[in-house]
Parts: sequence; structure tokens; C-alpha cells
Amino acid sequence: MQNKPAPYLVRRAPERPALQGRWEEPAWRTASILNVDHFVAVSGASDHRPGVQAKVLYAAEGLFVIFRVSDRYVVCRHTEFQSPVYKDSCVEFFVQPKQDKGYFNFEMNAGGALLLTYIEDSTRTPTGFKKFTKLPPETDALIPRYHSLPARTDPELAGPVEWCVEYFVPFSLLARYVGPLGNVAGQTWRANFFTCADESSHPHWTSWAPLDADFAGGFHRPDKFCELRFE
Repeated sequence: MQNKPAPYLVRRAPERPALQGRWEEPAWRTASILNVDHFVAVSGASDHRPGVQAKVLYAAEGLFVIFRVSDRYVVCRHTEFQSPVYKDSCVEFFVQPKQDKGYFNFEMNAGGALLLTYIEDSTRTPTGFKKFTKLPPETDALIPRYHSLPARTDPELAGPVEWCVEYFVPFSLLARYVGPLGNVAGQTWRANFFTCADESSHPHWTSWAPLDADFAGGFHRPDKFCELRFE
């Protein structure tokens, strides 16, 4: 059995990140690095193992998230909000601000397209999840972001490439669904981080906090989330 990672300390941003993909800029230097390195062995998966790291910071008004991926076989075919970006080269941040509420799945492909829902019951049904809400189209403009690759990459980039996405999540957006968050300093949330590429030539599924060996429930396993502790 794979060990759960230690709680991740979300430090307060010393200044606002520029959202230009600068992993080492002063604003990000204080942030701890987490590794998304628990690969899921599922039928048909390739042996491709991208190197994936992420950082998270917070400010009074929201969260900053950055991913850095050392990759190959990168593809991006979906460019619209709420399109199935998980089929592309994609990184994902699932976060549950309150243990008695649901969680959000921020799924973003290498071209910056976002899929985002609020999920209160992840039990699978023929039409999706038992209880979930797709965030409306106007939400897309509320999440400023940076992506180092073009919005569309097709055909696939087979050679080595490093790509980055970086974005900001307003606390006010999360509060619409889970209620007031108050001052997050000292709070503990739960989360997991992922990368995938379901329809690349070399599909893979990777997580920060390990999942079941049989990949039951896919990434949507809030019982497997680990702690984010706010400084």
C-alpha cells in the first residue's frame, strides 16, 4: 500500500504571483512543492511517467495554484469551458474547503481550458454523479490563468516538453456553494492533485494522495483526499 503524503502547508503569498508561469519568481519561492507521483496501473495504460509538481499559496481573497509538468505525448483538442479536458494532457486540483460540504474539481488542460463542477455526492450514475452542479459559463472569466502552451496542440507533441498552468481561485466563488469561509489562516481543508491524458497516445493517471490499486471511482474519491493546512 502506498503511503499518504504529509499535510501540505499552504503559505500566505508574500506578494501576488504575476500569473505568468514563473515557477521560481519571488512570490512562489516560499511555497512548498508537492509531487504528483502516484501512478495508477490500469488496463491499457502506457508506461509514460511525466514528472509533475505543484505549489499552492493563499491571499486574503483566494488561492493561487501552479503546476509544472515534464512531459511527452502532449495533446490539447478541447478549448471550451466545461469541455472534457481530461481527455487531453491535463492537471487537476480537487479541493474540499469544509468536511461537511462537497468538493470542487478544477480540471485544466495544457492549453488552459477548464472543466469545473461542485460535487456533493460522487456516487456514479448513468448520467454522471449522484449530486453535482456544473458551474455556469460566466465562471470561466472569474478564474484568471496562464498556460505556457497554445490553446490547441494537435497533432500531439511526441518529444520532451515542459509545460505549466497557473491560476487564481477566488474564495468568493467557493463560498457561493459551501458558505462563508471566513479567515482561512489556520484552517484545514482536504484535497488531491492529479494529472492525466485519457486520449493521448500514451494515457496515464497520476495522483498526489494515492488511490486504490484498481482505480475504483477514478479520481473522484474524496475519502482519499489529504490535508491542506493554511499557515
